[in-house]
Amino acid sequence: MQLAVARLFEGARLTPTQRRIAGCLVEHADRAAYLSSGEVAELASVSQPSVTRFATALGYDGYPALRRHIRDLVVQAGTAAVPAPRPAPAGTGGGQRNKWQRAIDAERDHLGRLADQLADRTAVRRAGELLAASRPLPVVGLRAAAPLASYFGFFAAKIHPDVRVLDHGGSLLADRLEQARVAGARAMLAVVLPRYPREVLDALREARTAGLAVVTITDSPASPAAARSDLTLAAPVGSQLVFDLHAAPMALAMVLLHAMCDAAPADAQRRLEEFEQSAARRSVFVP
Repeated sequence: MQLAVARLFEGARLTPTQRRIAGCLVEHADRAAYLSSGEVAELASVSQPSVTRFATALGYDGYPALRRHIRDLVVQAGTAAVPAPRPAPAGTGGGQRNKWQRAIDAERDHLGRLADQLADRTAVRRAGELLAASRPLPVVGLRAAAPLASYFGFFAAKIHPDVRVLDHGGSLLADRLEQARVAGARAMLAVVLPRYPREVLDALREARTAGLAVVTITDSPASPAAARSDLTLAAPVGSQLVFDLHAAPMALAMVLLHAMCDAAPADAQRRLEEFEQSAARRSVFVP
């Protein structure tokens, strides 16, 4: 029953508060069809209007319509008995995997899908060639995508002579993109993850208008960033917890770095060796 309820929310872009509500309904799937909006709000530690907004965000007229849908699922599953909450023995998880396990299971599935997708290496190879050849190389990521952009930039700087991580928006972002273009940039990497900041989408459009080839790591080929990119590399984002899980996009970013090394192997190897020599000289790492 939990899986059936969880599928109601698949693909929906929910706020952190709405995810708490979704998680609560999945966790209490055996009686969710009989809970009032006030009871759901109490279980999820949110306000009652938040429950109503949650149902509306999913496309229902209100919470009663969502509850009716869940009740139909219960009937279809043959479990339409009047619910009576029965606590599971401590430490057993009620014989089912808990919400955190299910979230990690979903990430494993996402990584599996990414691995299958990489059977065709054409797009990643082309992206690696474009990024490796750009001098400088701007890497854009705002809000939730900023840490991944910085992570990519940290390692890219070991194989590329001029990586510029742009993780602040506003007029400063436009200034730094223009500076990179004037300095000779021919391509840029953008990391665009839900909930897609408007200013990063504007930056993609402006970058293409300025003649930069835009390579984008995002969560889906249907992402709004895809229409504003020359090459889109998609990796699904986990959405079963309050905040997104980015295991697959991070893995894809590391694959792209490897593709950059493959695009210019001699230069990459030389720079890596120079870094190791410098790190040893300065005793950067403990033995």
